[in-house]
Amino acid sequence: MCSHCSSEKQNLYEHVQEAVAFLKNNISKVPTVGIICGSGLGSIADTLINPIFIRYEEVPHFPVAKVDGHEGRIVVGELNRRFAICMQGRAHYHDGYPLWKCTIPVRVMQGLGITHLIITNAVGAINPNYEVGDILIVKDHLDLMGLTGTSPISGLDDDRLGPKFLTVTDAYDKEMIKVAKLTAEKLGITDIVREGALTCVGGPCFETVTECRMLRLLGVDAVGMSNVPEVIVARHCGLTVLSFCLVTNMGNLDHESCEAISHASVIDVGARRSEVIKKFVEGIVQNI
Repeated sequence: MCSHCSSEKQNLYEHVQEAVAFLKNNISKVPTVGIICGSGLGSIADTLINPIFIRYEEVPHFPVAKVDGHEGRIVVGELNRRFAICMQGRAHYHDGYPLWKCTIPVRVMQGLGITHLIITNAVGAINPNYEVGDILIVKDHLDLMGLTGTSPISGLDDDRLGPKFLTVTDAYDKEMIKVAKLTAEKLGITDIVREGALTCVGGPCFETVTECRMLRLLGVDAVGMSNVPEVIVARHCGLTVLSFCLVTNMGNLDHESCEAISHASVIDVGARRSEVIKKFVEGIVQNI
């Protein structure tokens, strides 16, 4: 780790507080719900009433989103009688940021006052029973990055940020999952809503056939390049978490297949599902 990064990490709590103070000076109310919008899912923020927009670059110590389909701005406003804050895009590990830096927005939202966090992202389906356009409600995860020594909470050693060791078997709140399922029933979209296990890889390469086969053997239903580190930090902060993903492509389990995956196609699926996703989030927030 470079000396600058090491210094930043050692001062993470202070940097989070500086970002919180900046945002408090720019928003009028205390948000209670946070939403992180994944690739192609930034339109979720369009549901907010009387929105205020703040670019990530304006916020002290904030990581900047570098991927197409990630607007890179904070949107705050009313959502079903609640004051909500949306992260319209995120920074990724494959952008060159360490995970503790990628997840600063989660800590900042907690510092602003949120109690519930909805985390979304685009994923490739490993489960062959899934289809492109499905919504996956996450009930568990396989933290491959954490198992290999790359965790967003490694080496923080600051009780103000959270405990040294963290139990995440209860990371995905059962009541929030119930709310999401009931919302799907009310919207008549249960045919496209799944429940399963997610894993996160570092990227930016899409997974090989052998990697997809390995993940399937490990019980994974979908794979992405984000979400899980944010879930871990959210629990580290004591937040109540719901995570769901949009299936934008199928993981390739066949060596004879040469179907290519592109980020553009990921964004396209997000655009086609945007209205359904917006209604889904609105319904969930209404019943939190």
